[in-house]
Amino acid sequence: MAWHAGLRLDYALEGGRTVARFAHDGPLRILQSLYPEGDATCHNVLVHPPGGLVGGDTLQVRVHAAGGSHGLVTTPGASRFYRSEGESALQDVHIVLDERARLEWLPLEALYYSGCRAENRLVMEVAPGAELLGWDIAALGLPQAGQPFLKGEVLQHLELRGHWLERGHLAAEDTALMDGPLGLAGHRCLASLFLACGDELGRARREALLDCAREHIARSALAATAGATAPGPRVVVVRVLAPLVEPAIQLLRAIRVAWRPLLWDVQGAEPRGWHV
Repeated sequence: MAWHAGLRLDYALEGGRTVARFAHDGPLRILQSLYPEGDATCHNVLVHPPGGLVGGDTLQVRVHAAGGSHGLVTTPGASRFYRSEGESALQDVHIVLDERARLEWLPLEALYYSGCRAENRLVMEVAPGAELLGWDIAALGLPQAGQPFLKGEVLQHLELRGHWLERGHLAAEDTALMDGPLGLAGHRCLASLFLACGDELGRARREALLDCAREHIARSALAATAGATAPGPRVVVVRVLAPLVEPAIQLLRAIRVAWRPLLWDVQGAEPRGWHV
């Protein structure tokens, strides 16, 4: 039996404090709001109690941040897309930021099991003066557990509406893509950290972010398979290929920590759950 779950999360600034309210349908929840950085930034953990998706399952998440608010959303662990012999499993996330809002979308990695049929969509609408700092981390198979990604397919969709669109179709049987030098070159983790803005980034600010990211990449063991670019005037992206999740997410975390003071003059605090 397929699971269908939906959640709406709304952030608002009330009396100098970012407040989160949510409504859900099915097995999808937001845990208690946390304020490790003070009242201005509200941290929330998105929980899916079944723990994974199979064919026909749908998770639909809608996030809205009102002007002046700053929300941060993460997850307690990896999302899992299990083997399917029929329908695809869908995770559909739509984020809308009003003017001067900030959001950090930082779910932990998505694990795609061999034989899965999965679609992972993230669509963002960002108003002038608003900014979204987020990432997407995909792990194909479980190589450390002896379960390589031998069958199945994954459709990825990242979009800043009207300004940036990336779509990728990853099929296990496509050996040129999976193992070729112009494809994943044998790597099974692909990750992106991005800043999506409602206005065009000024040159000085854009170059500061790129220089910062490139300095971290140069010191990383993944220097040969990572890079930072600005694919459009409102977007900066760091892309990483790695054999496993851990080194990729470690690099993205370090860059995020370094970007936050450059972007918003706030410290690079990490969610408490990442240290458990």
